[in-house]
Amino acid sequence: MSCKKKTQTDRKVSKKHITEKNSTDLCFPQDTCRLNVCLKNQTDLAGLSSLGDENQDTDSHHFTSDQSKVQSDDVEGQLIGDHETQESEGGEADLHQYLVGCKKNPGHRQFISVDTFTLKHLPKGHQDNDLYEYIKLIADLTVRVSVKMSSPDRPKFWPKTTQPYPFSNMSERRNLRTGSGRVRYVNKFQDGVLQDGDYEDTAYTECWCRKCEVSDSPSNVWWEFQVYTATHVVFDDIEAKRTTLRLFYDRDGSPVVIVDKVSVNYVFIEYDWCRLNCVTCDKTIGNKLMEIWKHLEIVRKKVYNKYFASRSQHKLTFIVSHPHGCSKQVSVGQWKDKLKVGDNSKFTYTTCTCPGSSGAHVYCLGYSDHRTWFDLVHSGSIKPGLNYSGVSFV
Repeated sequence: MSCKKKTQTDRKVSKKHITEKNSTDLCFPQDTCRLNVCLKNQTDLAGLSSLGDENQDTDSHHFTSDQSKVQSDDVEGQLIGDHETQESEGGEADLHQYLVGCKKNPGHRQFISVDTFTLKHLPKGHQDNDLYEYIKLIADLTVRVSVKMSSPDRPKFWPKTTQPYPFSNMSERRNLRTGSGRVRYVNKFQDGVLQDGDYEDTAYTECWCRKCEVSDSPSNVWWEFQVYTATHVVFDDIEAKRTTLRLFYDRDGSPVVIVDKVSVNYVFIEYDWCRLNCVTCDKTIGNKLMEIWKHLEIVRKKVYNKYFASRSQHKLTFIVSHPHGCSKQVSVGQWKDKLKVGDNSKFTYTTCTCPGSSGAHVYCLGYSDHRTWFDLVHSGSIKPGLNYSGVSFV
């Protein structure tokens, strides 16, 4: 079996840094943890997604602006902090242990499980049905990214700095690393011809998933999609070959849905941005992703048009990620500084993250993430209460 490949070029972007300072107050849910509450003993871990005070009345949620008092005036030049991938020597089995022992956010009070996330978890003035639906759709397309290989080609330092690059010189180790990502651009193909989707571009004439690669009769119908994450999560094709995606991981008991055929489409080390090509010929997965993606595009336009004019007033920011490699969680906060990088931008924000959040989609309300070259993805943490993204065209 042979596969016909096409080539594609990528835009170049500039790298000049200019800082724009902003400050305002926004309210955040302080009492809404569903991730790590009431852990009485190790047996509680099996029911992770159901943990928490189930009798808590969501109508009584109070909001404070403590996080909004975090300032980042000392941020200058290239912004590099601590990455937030989750490394696990014991593999999948130890991830819950890292959750329990988390030092960054003990108790995980700022995270809300997807299952229990409601309008009441949004600040007053933003309890909007379209915004709520948009967050839920982003959550549906959020995936856990698991990597079991560190490339020997990782640089020793971040570009133009003396800051160590994550997991460099660690190619001999096979520890599990987890991050987060988001599905975009779902396309259905038959015999290499686009049937449904956003653009007519495939590298293959038949399905190239792992099952079809070794089959004498590979499927002639398949779905290709892209996952956007951080470069420090998946650095190159050496790592992509040892990368798996877990989809629809909404709770501890969610069915295990895995896509394990991944390749690198494009990486930008300095901007900490990575685009992966992924494939499945599973009709259930493909049709579900296609339906969610189409619905997201409709709701996205409504939300963008509704909040564009007021985007600098409250600076609402939300992230859906897989903290510690466990089930997906929603966190809501605000962005603090918009850092100009040539014609592009990166943001600092108070929105809560943990190890395992690296690569998650960062949405700053009112900024378009439609048809941009890069997604805005979570890159790391600068100091307690303040995190930062990679670079994006927003």
